[in-house]
Amino acid sequence: MASVEKLPMLAEGYERLTADLKALREERPKVVDAIEEARAHGDLSENAEYHAAKERQGQIEATIADLEDKITRAQIIDPTSLSGDKVIFGATVTLLDDDEKPVKYQIVGPYEADAKVGRISYNSPLGKALIGRKVDEEVEVTVPSGDKFYLVQKIEFV
Repeated sequence: MASVEKLPMLAEGYERLTADLKALREERPKVVDAIEEARAHGDLSENAEYHAAKERQGQIEATIADLEDKITRAQIIDPTSLSGDKVIFGATVTLLDDDEKPVKYQIVGPYEADAKVGRISYNSPLGKALIGRKVDEEVEVTVPSGDKFYLVQKIEFV
């Protein structure tokens, strides 16, 4: 039997998943009502409202199943309880780019990643390149725009 792979995530990401699940569960009966109302209009073959409501119901059910799966496999990690001299999940890493300009990223799960706010997935090219690195190590990563070089300046667990 295959083992169930845990999904590391921060508490904040777990809370967002559970909030999304709750919202979809609340929307579920409204969609059922919309289907019933559209069904009452008669001929279902040309009833756009019925087909739209059925499609939305399918989307909601698939998303609920996906969220429930992620939540049951969640492994919540508190970065403040971590320590060490290597980049691991939850670490906040300050890097120097080619221009000696500092950039800061926190290593998070794929469902929490948002590069605009400095959160990158451990599965991303840069995330994979950073895992296991120490301060003063150079990191080379190939991204769509070409090869990038970074120097690990600081590792924090905040």
